[in-house]
Amino acid sequence: MITIRPGQDRGHANHGWLKSFHSFSFADYYDPAHMGFGALRVINEDRVAPGAGFGTHGHRDMEIISYVLDGALAHKDSIGTGAVMQKGDVQRMSAGRGVLHSEFNHSTEQQVHFLQIWIEPSEFGIPAEYEQRHFSDAEKKGRLLAIASPVADDGSLMIHQDATIYAGIFDGGDEANLPIKAGRRAYVHVVRGTVVVNGVTLNEGDAAQLVQENAVQITNGDNAEVLVFDLA
Repeated sequence: MITIRPGQDRGHANHGWLKSFHSFSFADYYDPAHMGFGALRVINEDRVAPGAGFGTHGHRDMEIISYVLDGALAHKDSIGTGAVMQKGDVQRMSAGRGVLHSEFNHSTEQQVHFLQIWIEPSEFGIPAEYEQRHFSDAEKKGRLLAIASPVADDGSLMIHQDATIYAGIFDGGDEANLPIKAGRRAYVHVVRGTVVVNGVTLNEGDAAQLVQENAVQITNGDNAEVLVFDLA
């Protein structure tokens, strides 16, 4: 069964310095029909104005993944990590028993565009951790590349949950087929462009929930970038 969530139906917040779309209930956006999908709790698409950002704030017991699409995102946390992430960089912060961090647009001229993803961990109270890696467009072209997984497959970041996040870029005749094991589910989020997922056309910001399907089939991409979540 495939359930489509049009991007235009997401929650939206405009704070001037921050424009954000929420795939699931978050902050002032509450929709009891969209509280999460399995362990996946948050997909926020954020655009932050030059020089602006999120001041120091705390998290605990959550796997937080940042996926930078354009611009530069500066990160600093209480476990001694400081980094500037560019397009193609992916960060994993395990908040564990507690961490303080800040995120700011590193540029004073260009907005930063990124996705922030929260996944509930399988174990609470672990030490806070940080990890970052760059995944080039060439690595993601015409395939679904694991960028986060519970066992750090193929150089992916490690998350503390039975979930794998794949990223892919598809255009023209590019195709991919990702098997879904019995009893598992998948969530597909279109980052940009247009693509066909299991026979259904999805546009930028759209998503598809797949339950009791045996595969995620990606075809007919038009400058498309997608994230696929394989979830228990």
